[in-house]
Amino acid sequence: MSDASLTHSPPAPAGLTSVLERNMHRMEERRANEERHATVSERVSDAITRFAGSMTFVIIHALAYGAWIAVNLGTVPGVKPFDPSFVVLAMEASVEAIFLSTFVLISQNRMMGAAAKQADLDLQINLLAEHELTRLVTLVDAIARKMEVNVLPDAEVAEIKQDVSPEAVLDGLEHDAPRN
Repeated sequence: MSDASLTHSPPAPAGLTSVLERNMHRMEERRANEERHATVSERVSDAITRFAGSMTFVIIHALAYGAWIAVNLGTVPGVKPFDPSFVVLAMEASVEAIFLSTFVLISQNRMMGAAAKQADLDLQINLLAEHELTRLVTLVDAIARKMEVNVLPDAEVAEIKQDVSPEAVLDGLEHDAPRN
């Protein structure tokens, strides 16, 4: 008998569970609600940032700057150079860079706020899951004791049955963090 005959292909996924579908729907609704409540400046900034990060933006700039340079080098017949030293082009590019970087920073600040909310949600879910697992271990330990089954040493079980203090973990992380 070969090793291949001992395994089977996994079953086809049955689709999303109702809980997963509900959670995904709620998250989509929440994101849509946050988008609806975004300020006009945030919406404008996001739209400009999206456009500035597109190939269309790159192509438009390549064509515009290419044409500007070609005209001002005198290579376009019948068109008189208007910026032969390229000072105006440099100033325009600098001002555009200032505004674009400001729009990008506004969008990044908004994304950081959303990421912070997501991190808080993840932390709360992880803490809840840890608490529930601790309670489950306590229950399973009680069942094992009643059935007189010893799976782990008592000291290890006692440690697992204790809730983890988020403050203690953060204090430990801060203490162990390398100093700059």
